[in-house]
Amino acid sequence: MTTNGERPTLIQGAHLPDGSSVDVTIDAGVVASVLPAGTAPVPTDAANVLNLDGHLLLSAAAEPHAHLDKAGSWDAIRPPMGDLRAAIVSWRDYADTMSEDDIVSRARAQVLRNIRQGTTAIRSHVDLLRGEDPLRGIRAINTVRDELRGMVEIEIISLIPADIPTAVVEASLDAGADGIGAAAHLAPEPFAELDRMLSIAERNNCVLDMHTDESLDEVVTLGVLAERTREWTRNVTAGHCVRLGTVDIALRDGLIESVVASGVGVIANPITNLYLQGWGHEVATPRGLTAVRALIDAGARFAAGADNVRDPFNPMGRSDALETAMLLVVAGHLTAEEAFHAVSDGAREVMGLAQAGPVPGAPADFLAIRATHLTQAIAEASADRVVLHRGRVVARTTSHS
Repeated sequence: MTTNGERPTLIQGAHLPDGSSVDVTIDAGVVASVLPAGTAPVPTDAANVLNLDGHLLLSAAAEPHAHLDKAGSWDAIRPPMGDLRAAIVSWRDYADTMSEDDIVSRARAQVLRNIRQGTTAIRSHVDLLRGEDPLRGIRAINTVRDELRGMVEIEIISLIPADIPTAVVEASLDAGADGIGAAAHLAPEPFAELDRMLSIAERNNCVLDMHTDESLDEVVTLGVLAERTREWTRNVTAGHCVRLGTVDIALRDGLIESVVASGVGVIANPITNLYLQGWGHEVATPRGLTAVRALIDAGARFAAGADNVRDPFNPMGRSDALETAMLLVVAGHLTAEEAFHAVSDGAREVMGLAQAGPVPGAPADFLAIRATHLTQAIAEASADRVVLHRGRVVARTTSHS
């Protein structure tokens, strides 16, 4: 990844997914105009011009569901494969021994990989830990956020195991977390734990982002989450929602109706869900995804994330939103346009961020990739990319044949 931090005021000759070629002018990190290629006034200083002929200009990707504190820990842990609860145990045992510096080092490397691939906004769940210093993960991701400010926006969600006291949860908000979440469906008393999360979020007026029903056949908490937050104005999201993809159609459609009415955003995490789910099914192995098509068709707020990257919950992952989009196409049967929207402006909307990309008035957050159309960009995932955040070039990668 190379960049000199240039801040162009004119992007020349980029191609849009509709086939047009455009010039884009930028003023103070915001798109000022989008004009037919060759028609924008050219600045006298060539350093203010970025020529992107041969590149497809897209909204930058956003990662709505990351675990930066866990990223890259697979090799150190060597956990058992394919079991969610075993992954949780192995992670928590390892986390008991982690230093704050270890978390910072792995998280920083992960964020830089995300930026290089075209992601300029990340929401990360960060575990509250056992022992005398439960907030060291929050502090570590805060450190990374401060170091990389100006290159990427990072939002922190405290991820709360059921045995972490409420006082520690609220202390994490004071320590820099922007919101809270938990996997209530895994708690000994799922609905009591969901009620605890709802009460904390309401009392502190913060974002609520729940890991929700990450199972093919266990309890369903999504309906209660949607109904209890129907009158809320703060941001509420439900990640995974795997169970929604396995219930009968009548129940599924009723749950989705509640989700749409409440405005809860649903975040699919295809790579981790495909990896963790279905190991007990020797034939007709289920996909392990939420009901992506039904959610989109119903008008739900929908996004998709990479979730875990090379940690006990998923040993794979390239830190590339185009990988997530590809999985939505092949496993979720979305179109290329729907899939990319879920990892870019759809993700930004679910995260509560403004639409980005080549639209006048939008933040100048772009992913420019060598491709002629969107399907090619997702399929081939060229390494030739230029990434801008708020009008600043934050990454430039090239390949050589």
